[in-house]
Amino acid sequence: MEKIELLSEIEALEKEIYEKKMKLMEMRKSVPRNEMKNYQFLDSMNREVNLLDLFGDKDELIVIQNMGKSCSYCTMWADGFNGVYHHIIEKAAFVVATPDAPAVQDAFAAERRWQFPMISTIGTTFKEDLGFMKDGYQYPGVSTFQKDADGKIFHVANAPFGPGDEFCSVWYLFDLLPSGQKGYRPTRNINKKSEFELTNNIAIQVNDSPKAIDFYTSILGMMNVFSNDSETKLSFGGQHFFVEENAANKVFFEVAVRDFTYAKELLLTNGCSITKEYSEKSIMVADPFGLHFHVFERA
Repeated sequence: MEKIELLSEIEALEKEIYEKKMKLMEMRKSVPRNEMKNYQFLDSMNREVNLLDLFGDKDELIVIQNMGKSCSYCTMWADGFNGVYHHIIEKAAFVVATPDAPAVQDAFAAERRWQFPMISTIGTTFKEDLGFMKDGYQYPGVSTFQKDADGKIFHVANAPFGPGDEFCSVWYLFDLLPSGQKGYRPTRNINKKSEFELTNNIAIQVNDSPKAIDFYTSILGMMNVFSNDSETKLSFGGQHFFVEENAANKVFFEVAVRDFTYAKELLLTNGCSITKEYSEKSIMVADPFGLHFHVFERA
């Protein structure tokens, strides 16, 4: 077959696939919609939220049915959504749902530098009711919802995830290589050359925290996520800042490690000192050059 003829066939096939994909999407959305109950969840900060809360100020909601930190494939999909999250939320609310405990979600999201909200489905039938858990096995995918003016919630559509699907660009890029997808399996580590993974959490000590928080929110445009007696969490461009009242005025970065014992020994033998110990696998460290870190064993 001549090259020009082959390219013509490719173009025709691409058009046919596109038209069928559009038809598939319309068919998914045309399935009669079921009203959903207002499921109760915990978010990654262990706060109670319900399905209606997840909509925020939008009337459409996308929920990623993620299998959690144990699945490297689901992690790769979520990494991809993180990059376009700021675009998605212009159109609809977006949440990632996993079966992990809130504390695990919070630590894992910080390590991956994810900025989207997460909910824990522990203790709910949410995944089972939507078909993403059957006979004790989980399946990844996405569910979409719509709410009406009365606050009623309706399930719109589901779609499954898997290698080669429409929701992860990695597979299509690999398919254009001579070797295709063969031999590829996603790995968890982002920084392959170091034991340490920098998270998106930064703690800052200030002299006048009410005035500082007002400056950061009203002038710089940071979002106030929550406050308690000891600190305020602000979010800004995917970075989280924990502001606390302290005249020391220090800044603390955070790193997650796979092997805490090894990392601790490595730091201590190279001039670092422990300034505070939270637990056997969570410490504050000062290095010889003026930087301060929270070091913890990753989730």
